[in-house]
Amino acid sequence: MSKAIRVAVVGAGGRMGKEVVKLVLQDPELELVAAVGLHDSGTDAGTLVALPACGITVTPDLEMALVEHKPDVMVDFTTPQSAYTNTSLAVKHGVRPVIGTTGFTPEQIEELDKQCQTRAIGGLIAPNFSIGAILMMKFAAQAAKYLPHVEIIETHGDQKLDAPSGTSIKTAEMIAANREELRQGNPKEEEIIEGARGAYYNGFRIHSVRLPGVFAQQEVIFGGYGQSLKIRHDSYERAAYMPGVKMAVEKVMGYTGMIYGFDHFID
Repeated sequence: MSKAIRVAVVGAGGRMGKEVVKLVLQDPELELVAAVGLHDSGTDAGTLVALPACGITVTPDLEMALVEHKPDVMVDFTTPQSAYTNTSLAVKHGVRPVIGTTGFTPEQIEELDKQCQTRAIGGLIAPNFSIGAILMMKFAAQAAKYLPHVEIIETHGDQKLDAPSGTSIKTAEMIAANREELRQGNPKEEEIIEGARGAYYNGFRIHSVRLPGVFAQQEVIFGGYGQSLKIRHDSYERAAYMPGVKMAVEKVMGYTGMIYGFDHFID
């Protein structure tokens, strides 16, 4: 039996962080060696997620956790404000980052790739870890070759901080790679209320809906003469992302460089 992958979870007390802690504690192929969080310091990580105590205490000091416990992989579901610093710190200490936080600029991703290449380790920044969502993106990118008129509608809970979502932006990038920029709609179109047509991207629109009681939905709508195609994905709970997180933790062990998008792990 191969040696378990040593994992540090950053943002362990957050909603996604708790799911990752559960995943690692319950998977025999993974070993939780560190849990980092600002608001649950001193709490046993197992107790934090309603599991038996595991002996791993939540600490607020990421660098100390990386140095003392030497994880193979760091999983980070924190905030755009801290994720870049956390990722750089992990790479500095030779720890492979798996990042589920959005908001990285292309320049930051390029710099992190250079850092990973220098250390000869792999890393992943993924707007979405849902395997179903990744398939939605891939199907949408394929459809864009034949139906270039498209709009994206993404719906999340009203406490989500960023708009459009990282998933919709990644979807838009994949669509744009398969279609020349085409400014859609009537050229004389006028927004009576600013923003009514959504965010402009490469000629098409992204619409962000924020409502309480909603978890995560995205629909990509294609229009053609006499027909339409709708590709939709719904996530109902955070546990849906965990098979993808597990796959990412395993895959980065064999990569070099920073990868942007979980789609690179799915053929």
